[in-house]
Amino acid sequence: MSEENCNHECEGCNEENCASRGKIEKLKPHELTSFKHTIAVISGKGGVGKSMVTSLLAASLANKGHKVAILDADVTGPSIPQAFGLANYQAVGDEDGIYPGKSKNGLTIMSSNILVDTPTTPIVWRGPMISSLVGQMYSNVIYGEMEFLLIDMPPGTGDVPLTVFQQIPVDGVIVVSSPQELVSMVVEKSVNMAKMMNVNILGLVENMAYVKCPDCGKKIDLFGAGDLNKVAERYGVKLLDEIAIDPALTSLVDKGEADTYKGDALKGSVSLLESL
Repeated sequence: MSEENCNHECEGCNEENCASRGKIEKLKPHELTSFKHTIAVISGKGGVGKSMVTSLLAASLANKGHKVAILDADVTGPSIPQAFGLANYQAVGDEDGIYPGKSKNGLTIMSSNILVDTPTTPIVWRGPMISSLVGQMYSNVIYGEMEFLLIDMPPGTGDVPLTVFQQIPVDGVIVVSSPQELVSMVVEKSVNMAKMMNVNILGLVENMAYVKCPDCGKKIDLFGAGDLNKVAERYGVKLLDEIAIDPALTSLVDKGEADTYKGDALKGSVSLLESL
């Protein structure tokens, strides 16, 4: 059956060779919202600092005058509101849609954690409901006119990454890793998933790459020398940034002051995004 003759009602249809079968329509943002660039920040596993990288990247772009929004797609483990001082904020809405939170310095934040009664209220849902919520946080929220939407993804290659890659028009992904060899192996799964979904891999960021001696300034590979350069070379992508272990960065996020960050730890990532 040709796509022109299809009524797009797949349930009960016995046509095996329908040209439209399996096609998934892209979601559209709210009519009062526009995004110039949509970037997903992904990781193969948890604990590598993906949300911190997303937070510092958003702050770095905002420092250069860009209008930035973050969609926290880690529905069951959200941390973005805490990073931006919105742990106790609750989103409001009206007949037009849902309004996201705003950090002190004007970054726009949307997360499942600003939709629940308290910051510690768990969302105990199965995958399809979680994926549906991510879609609604993209389509039903009034972000306004934004240059960048950063999507902080949950770790792994499950329902939410699949939903985002299939239904949200993502311009590219930044993959976050840490130096351990095991993590680098898992990173390759995320890279391979992006390639399978025909999503552009913008580059890799290695978090906790080293610690700098406070006395002599020497770089120390606390977790051993990572092989992310080899992964990057193997897949023909760039290693954009290597972030040192810095208690000051962790403190900013823990205190909800991520948008006050003024450093250049993500200089390579920012430069690439500005060139899009």
